[in-house]
Amino acid sequence: DMRVIEPYKKVLSHGGYFGEDRQAIIVFSACHLPDRCRRDYDYVMDNLFLYVLSTLDELVVDSYVLIYLHGATERSKMPSFGWLKRCYQMIDRRLRKNLKGLYLVHPTFWLKTIVIMTRPFISSKFSRKLRFVYSLEELSWVVPLDHVCIPDKVKQ
Repeated sequence: DMRVIEPYKKVLSHGGYFGEDRQAIIVFSACHLPDRCRRDYDYVMDNLFLYVLSTLDELVVDSYVLIYLHGATERSKMPSFGWLKRCYQMIDRRLRKNLKGLYLVHPTFWLKTIVIMTRPFISSKFSRKLRFVYSLEELSWVVPLDHVCIPDKVKQ
């Protein structure tokens, strides 16, 4: 249902390509997620996840990195552990295999806890792709940010 996710489509953006193998840079900005107090929150999140998957399928031909911008995300907008687990299980093998790095930017205690709790459910290969990044400057050492759209909230 594209109508219901329209206000939240900014959650996903393309940040260009980098490296010799032209890895796509995909940015997920959690600050644009819906508030959990919405009565139709689960419906919106399920549709948003399908939108993200279909968009990734279009954007990702080969290898890619995913930048998860956690900074400036209100607690009421953070997805539940159950939702994250379900999403991971639904991600196509090709997308998991082609992911070269998942950079979790501005991790909070909550995010670190979620990552630790998910370790039993994810493969060791996937787990090695996860990296905590504590600042945008640190991120720029790993991934060029020239074309990456970083919300103003996250920059502050």
